[in-house]
Amino acid sequence: MKTIVITKPGGPGVLEIHESETPAPAASEVLIKVYAAGVNRPDVFQRKGNYPPPPGAPQDVPGLEVAGVIAQTGADVTGWRPGERVCALLAGGGYAEYTLAQAAHCLPIPEGFDNIQAASLPETVFTVWHNVFQRGRLQAGERFLVHGGSSGIGITAIQLAKAFGAKVFTTAGSDEKCAACEALGADISINYKTSDFEEALREQGADVILDMVGGDYIPKNLRLLREEGRLVFINTMKGSKVKGADEADFGLIMRKRLTVTGSTLRNRDHAFKAALTSDIQKYVWPVLEKGLFKPVIAQTFPLAAAAEAHTLMETSDHIGKIILLNQWP
Repeated sequence: MKTIVITKPGGPGVLEIHESETPAPAASEVLIKVYAAGVNRPDVFQRKGNYPPPPGAPQDVPGLEVAGVIAQTGADVTGWRPGERVCALLAGGGYAEYTLAQAAHCLPIPEGFDNIQAASLPETVFTVWHNVFQRGRLQAGERFLVHGGSSGIGITAIQLAKAFGAKVFTTAGSDEKCAACEALGADISINYKTSDFEEALREQGADVILDMVGGDYIPKNLRLLREEGRLVFINTMKGSKVKGADEADFGLIMRKRLTVTGSTLRNRDHAFKAALTSDIQKYVWPVLEKGLFKPVIAQTFPLAAAAEAHTLMETSDHIGKIILLNQWP
């Protein structure tokens, strides 16, 4: 089979097409014929050598989510059969004609969704459900702020938070991106390049904040949180430490009884991901199938053009998900 391999740490040009043996599934795995694969920022970090895969995952083939058809099942798999359409969360290996997935980390493609839309779901839906609704405990009627509203995480968080009854605020890097966020349901969208989001939301405040930025956003987030508020980190693209004169006042955590938490998904164990898969099928899939969530696809590329897809990802000019299709020269 053909795969996209990271030949060495570096820029998009280090992604090359290689031939490899089609793998056979282990007892708890399924082999998926990939129709579409999502591109995520962790793929870029891995390509640069900054985000190594966990043990047992493909070390040189990126890709954390796919949609396709089950081609083969492992000896212990009882819930899936060859020919069934699925989307799956992976620890790696999605940029390929075929990929392996834990059977317990697969979901049926939601009714009415095509392969491209389905491939955009697992990484962001799993991340948002766990961090916003499980760790962040977002409830109907609460005020929710997500930074990076036009990213894959952002568009997922906006729509799921609205579907579950929250008031939603977001930040984005242009007026066009802010308009797109509002079209998805955000009540207030702030262009962080022209406005200070803390000042804009000071009177509103927030009960839950999902942050992928870090750095100088940290003290602003703490000040914006209302009593009993929850700040959840899934990345720190501007750094994990606060620098400069605006220091984070951790006295606010005590005075307002705040919770500061965060997580990464890729290195969690199989049992955790299986439980998360089950919860998502129970609570999130009905929202999708009722039409309360609309995937936003920025652009598609052939898998053979994965380097071009990574180049677009690094510009941050896109709105929504970038998807690779199983197309080769």
